Amino acid sequence: MAATTDTDHEEHTGAASRRPAARRRPGPIARAVSVFGELLITAGLVLGLFVVYSLWWTNVVADRAAGKQADRVRDDWAQGRGGPGALDTKNGIGFLHVPAMSGSEVLVEKGTSNKILNDGVAGYYTEPVKSALPMSGKPGNFSLAAHRDGHGAKFHNIDKIKQGDPIVFETKDKWYVYKTYAILPETSKYNVKVLSAVPKESGRKKPGHYITLTTCTPVYTSTYRYIVWGELERVEKVDADRTPPKELR
Repeated sequence: MAATTDTDHEEHTGAASRRPAARRRPGPIARAVSVFGELLITAGLVLGLFVVYSLWWTNVVADRAAGKQADRVRDDWAQGRGGPGALDTKNGIGFLHVPAMSGSEVLVEKGTSNKILNDGVAGYYTEPVKSALPMSGKPGNFSLAAHRDGHGAKFHNIDKIKQGDPIVFETKDKWYVYKTYAILPETSKYNVKVLSAVPKESGRKKPGHYITLTTCTPVYTSTYRYIVWGELERVEKVDADRTPPKELR
């Protein structure tokens, strides 16, 4: 039997001393903190996905739906069917053009419920105050609403509109050219007076041909309403080429 050297003994005892000590299991407080942290991470991911869905994906879906509806309206016009001239509101009565906001056209339909506006369109009020349609030829207030964020966000840049800026409404056979004359950056969501036939809060006292754009404010909230008023300057007939008025060229 070979003798054990001092070197062998040192190696043996050194290896033993390097063995890891038994790991202590975390206490209940540490486990609770760990679980809570994981829940916060999960909640953050869910919230992030919800924000992406609300502010991006709903825009994609709404723009697709609005595009299909707009195509149907223009196809009907091209085929001589329906259209605002006959007050046909089935698929949409026309298109709103506001260069200061984006320059892109916005289909206008009947009603301001989320079921309507979530399709990426603007809607004219039927309640609590009934909107006056410009093609009727009668004085009144053509009052519209659209989402500011998500679901197409057609009025997202409403705050870019300034006094004097044009607002143009296109129908099957006419262009209605309005000029912005007043802006109310914030008012109560319950303030229906802004939709009145004579919107006195805008400074007007007599009947006329007005247009009112409404949406939520501040951005990403629905706490208040942002209001833009315009007054009709002129009406142009649509020619064979649908040449837009100078304000849109």
